[in-house]
Amino acid sequence: MTAVIEETIKAAGADLAVVRGGSGKPLLILHDELGYTGWMTWNEELALDHTLLIPLQPGFSQTPRLTWVRTYRDLAGYYSQVVREMKLDPVDVIGFSAGGFIAAEMMAADPKIFAHAVLVAPMGVKPEQGEILDIFPLSIRNHLRATVADPEGTPEFGKIYGGELTPEQFEAFEDARSETSRLGWEPYMHNPSLPHLLRGNNTPTLLVWGNRDRVVPRGCIEAYRKVLGKAQVAEIDGAGHRPEIERPLDFVKIVGKFLAS
Repeated sequence: MTAVIEETIKAAGADLAVVRGGSGKPLLILHDELGYTGWMTWNEELALDHTLLIPLQPGFSQTPRLTWVRTYRDLAGYYSQVVREMKLDPVDVIGFSAGGFIAAEMMAADPKIFAHAVLVAPMGVKPEQGEILDIFPLSIRNHLRATVADPEGTPEFGKIYGGELTPEQFEAFEDARSETSRLGWEPYMHNPSLPHLLRGNNTPTLLVWGNRDRVVPRGCIEAYRKVLGKAQVAEIDGAGHRPEIERPLDFVKIVGKFLAS
């Protein structure tokens, strides 16, 4: 097993908790709107050839909220400062859901910040068809179950979210949803100007989507592909919003091949 550490660094004028593991070329991981889930099969496989750097978003887990961060664009600006201060750019990145939104905002502001960008079921652009799921009326348990196509048939879903939630887990999830609503409530989980600022961006980009995703519709992928004309699309059959835990070996194979290109 890979040795994984969590450390707090001073970055861009603030404390930032970062999970680090693996060896090789740095790979920035931007977690989704529910936070870091722990070290999974896909992390272990990608860590064979990469040093995974997973910042824990301000307002999540061990990282204090930054009150000046009011939108996902602000958060992207903060992370961009972190990347530059750590002298990582151009760095490879994988962004999941809202993390994909953040990565896209970083790309729009600085087209040279990433060597490769993998956006997994990314929010951030308004789909022409379908709607991004409104997660806030849902209980946390129903929200979690909506993220995978087959909860009972996904072992790592059970590992992460199985059983009764402890009070600490419930509080952590609700803190995450509170911060997500603060940043992405209006307009809901997208930025109307983002597609315009991404237009013509040449960052090598892979859009990954599970064809049973109930959170982010195919329309988001099409909207991203429309403005990122050179982006590749990988559709993972039978997976929902969390293809990295639903089809981990397929996910690693697709992503690993792209990052090596």
